[in-house]
Amino acid sequence: MRVFRHFENLPREVQGAAVAVGNFDGVHLGHREVIGEAGRIARASGIPWAVLTFEPHPRAVFEPNATPFRLSPFPVKARLIEALGPELLIVVPFDMDFAKTPPRAFVERVLVGGLGARHVVCGHDFAFGHGRKGTPELLLWLGDEFDFGFTCVHEIKDADGEPYSSTRAREYLRSGRLQDAARLLGRPFSIQGEVVSGDARGRAIGFPTANVRLGEYIRPALGVYAVRVHLEGGDGGAAWPAVANLGVRPTFALAEPLLEVHLFDFEGDLYGRTIEVEMVEYLRAEKRFDGLDGLRAQIAEDCAQARRILAGVGAVSRIRAAGP
Repeated sequence: MRVFRHFENLPREVQGAAVAVGNFDGVHLGHREVIGEAGRIARASGIPWAVLTFEPHPRAVFEPNATPFRLSPFPVKARLIEALGPELLIVVPFDMDFAKTPPRAFVERVLVGGLGARHVVCGHDFAFGHGRKGTPELLLWLGDEFDFGFTCVHEIKDADGEPYSSTRAREYLRSGRLQDAARLLGRPFSIQGEVVSGDARGRAIGFPTANVRLGEYIRPALGVYAVRVHLEGGDGGAAWPAVANLGVRPTFALAEPLLEVHLFDFEGDLYGRTIEVEMVEYLRAEKRFDGLDGLRAQIAEDCAQARRILAGVGAVSRIRAAGP
């Protein structure tokens, strides 16, 4: 998949595509239907298959001090989109100036002038342009004017009749409802990041950890999780059973939440490497201990519980692909 961090002066060979347009945070099952519809149209028409998205996420621009909320920061979103098969990913730089673009001008400048789109696909709730005044109905009308096809994908619902949405996935994660979030995402929620040095307290009490900062990621329910860890690089993405603490460690009072992962039966140095931590099951909330003996005993119990859970979990269906 070719990635372009602009929409102007694109090579001629990538213009004239069927384009799926949206933020696509999380690349959940509803998003996949929108992207997949663009792919079906592209294949039937013999034209390129493209995805257009916005970075940073518009919400982060409008609410710069908001609590982190991303289900998939850009490198992860790009990997998830790539695994679906598009040939092109067009990333529109989003800032307050771009946010002032009227809906019609967005279509003229970006979709027509920049991409030369032959067909545009969006979800039923897609809004664009200044004040979010652009609607699927407007895209339909402007498609007639500028001679591009348009498809609006209807609302996709789960088996319980509830729509797939990034908002619902975030709510589930904040409540520790990992299985419900995974059902919307079509995969277990995971956090990817570089292993950074910590204070080595875990090693001192017999449970060394790989520490990952959350960055833009949403803060799921704080507490202890059974997880699987995928190691990038020489380990071929192998999955290691592990237990993780996500939080501020009340016993030691961290300033910011940190993901601390103890890999079972692992020997090696992970500092500086990128790992992906797949959240399988929420075990318990964080709690404070009066001394290290109590903490050590609780971690041992958490490890035993996580091992039992992970031993009973079959192979996990995941979207895997090389990074962009």
